[in-house]
Amino acid sequence: MIQIYTGNGKGKTTAALGLALRAAGHGMKVIMIQFMKGKIDYGELTAARHLPNFTIEQYGRPDFVDPASPDEEDIRLARKGFARAKTVVMSREYDIVILDEMNVAVDYGLIKTGDVIALFEEKPKKVALVLTGRYMPEAFVPYADLITECRELKHYFNRGVKAQKGFEY
Repeated sequence: MIQIYTGNGKGKTTAALGLALRAAGHGMKVIMIQFMKGKIDYGELTAARHLPNFTIEQYGRPDFVDPASPDEEDIRLARKGFARAKTVVMSREYDIVILDEMNVAVDYGLIKTGDVIALFEEKPKKVALVLTGRYMPEAFVPYADLITECRELKHYFNRGVKAQKGFEY
């Protein structure tokens, strides 16, 4: 299976984390590789340390990536994360591999669309692949078994409410 959670609404990473929690509960081995996220106290990092069979690795700086001009370090970390993702997928060690914010990493030019498509094509059947993030490339559609679009209808951020611990991080 290849699943993609995309759209401009909240809930893409959260949906993938829910899937990871469910799978870990059934004894499946799950890894989440987070792109463009690093050294921020995300609640899922703490929670994953308490769950058997669930690992999270981050490949990013704590700063936001400038989509118009990504820092060389952002590119380096994203490519390192993608190399790790390819190794993990091909190893068949994990039942589910989640590439968190992969769609954004592709949109920002950190990872090439063709490289992700090559991973789709080479992926062993036994390994499920989950991608999250806004800006899913149309080229991914034919490869996906499931695509869910999270659409914002209303968000407290628009009223000036800052990111909430336990909700956004």
